[in-house]
Amino acid sequence: MSTAAGTTGTPNPADGAAQTAGHTVGDDVLVDVRGLKVHFPIKRGAIFDRTVGYVYAVDGIDMQIRRGETYGLVGESGCGKSTFGRALLQLETPTAGSVHFDGVDVASLKGEALRRRRQDMQMVFQDPLSSLDPRQSIESLLLEGMQAHGLVRDRAAANTRLRELLTAVGLPTTALKKYPHEFSGGQRQRIGIARALSVNPKLVVADEPVSALDVSVQAQVVNLLEDLQEEFGLTYLVVAHDLAVVRHISDVVGVMYLGSLVEEADADELYAEPLHPYTKALMSAVPVPDPTVEDRREKVILSGDLPSPAAPPPGCRFHTRCPWRQETRCDTERPELRVVTGHSSAGDVRPHRVACHYAEQIADGTLKAHEVAPTGGERFYEAGTPVGVTGAFAGPASLAELT
Repeated sequence: MSTAAGTTGTPNPADGAAQTAGHTVGDDVLVDVRGLKVHFPIKRGAIFDRTVGYVYAVDGIDMQIRRGETYGLVGESGCGKSTFGRALLQLETPTAGSVHFDGVDVASLKGEALRRRRQDMQMVFQDPLSSLDPRQSIESLLLEGMQAHGLVRDRAAANTRLRELLTAVGLPTTALKKYPHEFSGGQRQRIGIARALSVNPKLVVADEPVSALDVSVQAQVVNLLEDLQEEFGLTYLVVAHDLAVVRHISDVVGVMYLGSLVEEADADELYAEPLHPYTKALMSAVPVPDPTVEDRREKVILSGDLPSPAAPPPGCRFHTRCPWRQETRCDTERPELRVVTGHSSAGDVRPHRVACHYAEQIADGTLKAHEVAPTGGERFYEAGTPVGVTGAFAGPASLAELT
């Protein structure tokens, strides 16, 4: 299955495509994100707050998610994954860009229209305990969304639906009268999944669905998500930093770094041959159980921490840590997410896209890695100009710390 082409003009009704923000989007595309940005203002002032800068949490992302597929979004903590997922559902207000869901720009919806649309878009939150009201029973938690969207006809039908939901997520019906604190972490996550499914959504955004769980329970929840997807025809966006979990459950994987998408490909393709230097570093950090393979495989060790999203470096966001950095373009020109020649086939769900100027040269070995020498601190930027150096590779929390 190939990615829908981005063209302009009047759509032909016969080709089964819908026109979206100047792009032709096939009927199989459920979510179409274009140029999404979420910038949080940094305020300062004793009496009158004034904006002194912005945290560029999400800074220009294009993404498509097809019906029935699982899109895995990975990256370091602080790169903007969770903010992107929340902006997709309008839980965070986008600064710019569009989010078309099933042909409707949800970023333009307000009030009652947005509330009705949210029936089709649900979220499983990272912390299963804090996302559940401790004063409500499980029955009340599950009924709340159903009542809000007019899905409860009568008490008998509601009871039947509640029992179906609990059975689907592997919990006994006796759980209905209990409260969240009476369950284990894995059981609470199942309750969160049941709540998301209670309103019959089309899209489920799972934000770190297993990060707070024991390893044995993680496998149960991941397998549960796969079973529910097949049973209910769900589409998933799975936000995670556990690469093993993402590989197991995802059809397509996107890699985020400092608010931007740096690589996107079929899961098998990306794990077999990562092309972006940052993705290579992520993959090399995953241990291999075979000691012989572990000793021989390529290791990419990154120097320093993720730069501050309040003052990202100019050019390629990754150039301050990249072993293949070239001063000619990396320091000054921000790379676009583009299809890499020779690394996509007709059988791919997605073409292999990478935001790197030298992806082909790195892949064929023409460009050799070099050491990234530590300088005693990381340099940060404001409007592309160096404004300070912090010690011990620790980025500032805001622009206020730079002054």
